[in-house]
Amino acid sequence: PQTPCEGVGLSVHGHFRVATEKTIFAMPETAIGLFPDVGGGYFLPRLSGKIGYFLALTGFRLKGRDIHRAGIATHFIEAEKVAALEKDLTELKTPSKENVADLLDSYHMKCKLDQEKEFILSQHLDKINSLFSASSMEELIQNLKRDGSPFALKQLETIAKMSPTSLKMTLRQLREGASLNLQEVLSMEYKAGERGHDFYEGVRAVLVDKDQSAKWKPATLEEVTDEFLDSCFKSLGSSELKLQ
Repeated sequence: PQTPCEGVGLSVHGHFRVATEKTIFAMPETAIGLFPDVGGGYFLPRLSGKIGYFLALTGFRLKGRDIHRAGIATHFIEAEKVAALEKDLTELKTPSKENVADLLDSYHMKCKLDQEKEFILSQHLDKINSLFSASSMEELIQNLKRDGSPFALKQLETIAKMSPTSLKMTLRQLREGASLNLQEVLSMEYKAGERGHDFYEGVRAVLVDKDQSAKWKPATLEEVTDEFLDSCFKSLGSSELKLQ
């Protein structure tokens, strides 16, 4: 329930996902030269509208009840109720999916914390859905520049710091993942992860030296060619990921 952003890949594919006011969600991979792996290509494009694309490309953080409002968590409760919920779950005489759902629904419905608080993205949903519907990063950048609103300009500033390679890989990952099942997405992400990217430089700049000055290679979106992207997602032959 108090899952940090690092635990998304382990928890988000569960049938039930409980958030509290202490839960923080983010997919910050484009800032460290990676892409939202561990099934990000499956669940992100299935969120309402283009919220998943926005979260993946910008690394925007959601907290507490907003994680439920975005469709990532299935339920929201107070952190102080977690222990009681766990106890009730373990004491269910018939722990069927229906009974678990009823219990979680009960806790969720009783939780009034931040109920009146507006979804942090509510005023921007129309822009997110239109601006982030682009079929390429170059088109997305043009959408943001053309819009010119404070929100759009802020996203431009954020995206400009990200790895160009990661941005293009992520957008393609989500667009393709939208029509694949989870196993197919995991296989796709395994292939992409085996190819060259900016991961080591991103980790150095953000987590090791913490100078926040990554030297991305290539340094511009234009230099990340379609041919390179195709190579990232092509078959690995006998080395393909095999899930039982």
